Amino acid sequence: MTKRTTRRVALRGLAMAVALGATTWIATPALAGKADDTLNIAWDRELPNIDVYFNNSREGILVNRMVWDTLIYRDPNTGEFKGLLAESFEIVNDTTFEFKLRKGVKFHNGDPFSAKDVVATVDFLLTPDTGKLAQQTIGWIKGAEALDDYTVRIYANNPTPLATLYLAGDIPIYPADHYAKVGPGGMGESPVGTGPYKVTKVVPGKEIVFEANADYFDGSPKGKPAIGTVHQRTIPDVNTQIVELTSGKLDWIWKVPADQAEKLATLPSLNVISAGTMRIGYLQFDAAGRSGENPFQDVRVRKAVSHAIDRQAIVDNIVRGASQVIDSACYPEQFGCTSDVVKYDYDVDKAKALLAEAGYPDGFRTEIYAYRNREYLEPMLGFLQQVGIETDLRYGKYAATRDAIRSNNVPFAFMTWGSGSVPDVDAITPVFFGGGPDDLAQDPEVQAALQKGGSTVDEAVRLEAYQTALGKIAAEAYWLPLWTYNTNYAMSQELDWTPTADEIPRFFFAKWK
Repeated sequence: MTKRTTRRVALRGLAMAVALGATTWIATPALAGKADDTLNIAWDRELPNIDVYFNNSREGILVNRMVWDTLIYRDPNTGEFKGLLAESFEIVNDTTFEFKLRKGVKFHNGDPFSAKDVVATVDFLLTPDTGKLAQQTIGWIKGAEALDDYTVRIYANNPTPLATLYLAGDIPIYPADHYAKVGPGGMGESPVGTGPYKVTKVVPGKEIVFEANADYFDGSPKGKPAIGTVHQRTIPDVNTQIVELTSGKLDWIWKVPADQAEKLATLPSLNVISAGTMRIGYLQFDAAGRSGENPFQDVRVRKAVSHAIDRQAIVDNIVRGASQVIDSACYPEQFGCTSDVVKYDYDVDKAKALLAEAGYPDGFRTEIYAYRNREYLEPMLGFLQQVGIETDLRYGKYAATRDAIRSNNVPFAFMTWGSGSVPDVDAITPVFFGGGPDDLAQDPEVQAALQKGGSTVDEAVRLEAYQTALGKIAAEAYWLPLWTYNTNYAMSQELDWTPTADEIPRFFFAKWK
């Protein structure tokens, strides 16, 4: 399917049995959700904590947008910034942002919203050693000040080019008094926000029930939700998701594998959409030796791996859709991303020669960590085996894999990153090469360039700095960037919902046909 291709077929009343591979799905009209005004959705990964400041998964971002509001809102289609909890805002200078807040807004527990909640949220974000995961999106903040009950200023440590993007997506405002009482644990069990949906039930890792917020304030760019209830369940197996979708127990699923999405598109009760996303895949090498002495400390080994894998063949035959091979450690359409870097074409002979030069004429054995897309990983392991690199797979959940990397236990990993849907290099490359816990290269030159690019609003300076960093990353093969991702969505024909390129499902815009 091509990018954002929609397959629509008129709904039939009769059940259809369609044999797809080893699984037979019975396609019946999926009307149960519409009948009781409940949108039944599923995803495959457990959400470890609903408190958005203690998770950084795509599912957590989805929940964040439904339950909480930020001061400002970025329209995903136009890129325009609009007031959300703030009626208006002003960039006073390079490090000062002033917000005029809406009056009459209430949190889900009835607490009134005011400048106090903004200041308390920022104060919490600046408190060290709380276990927060979102350091990249909050580290720029110096503090907040309430000028009166409905006027607040947020100050930056330095000029921060992504400040408005972070304020619009990554800094939801929490209720000061409630959060002081319950903390992250309580917020994870019983979330309280101002958003268009409120959470009425949480079974950690299994299900979340969202009810429309009847008191949601007028004038929000999110609008008032049209669907009364959204019921999310965690279903790890995609075939089980598909069976429930085709039998009418689910109304919406995503991340459907390409071959199954193509077959689902033939069913008359379903609508299937393939849409491009900002997510990219990459192989990460422990070049700095944080996990102990390993072959990937040798640039020749990293380059050998880069030449050994036929990325284009995997994209063409397995990933498919709108995906494309990439060569830089960023998403191609992000500001600052460049393709003018060293490229590693598929070349088995060159890979073997580099391994021999590095002292591994017969290859070697290594652990590789991963948390998703085994169907993409397995052919990569096959390509590596052809040049003598044998692998011991450590496959687990995202949080465990991330923690293993940060605990210096991982020599080699297949990972992905969606940049929090922020359209700027600063949302990806500094995370993995800026000297933080995910930086397995620890290259001072790269770190300095990224620091320079992320501390000015001068676009020319930023572009030059990112060119330096991305060029060095590619030349040293600290990563092997793989490809961009597309997401395949499958849903009931009765659901009116459209995906966006930032891969954030906004169910407050959904409605029944």
